[in-house]
Amino acid sequence: MAKHISDRPRSQAHLRLREFTRHERESAVHPAVLALRNRPKLRSQDSRKAAEFLRIDRGRTA
Repeated sequence: MAKHISDRPRSQAHLRLREFTRHERESAVHPAVLALRNRPKLRSQDSRKAAEFLRIDRGRTA
């Protein structure tokens, strides 16, 4: 005997869409992280000099 029409499960399309959008939103990089990555790096002259010495020591020129 077949089930009554009201006993059959409903389509889960709206749940799939909601979970998809939640996953996409959470997998993206947070805007605050992007802002921190994009801000200029503040370096003193001493650290710049040390970086240049290390670059030369590693064999990289220009």
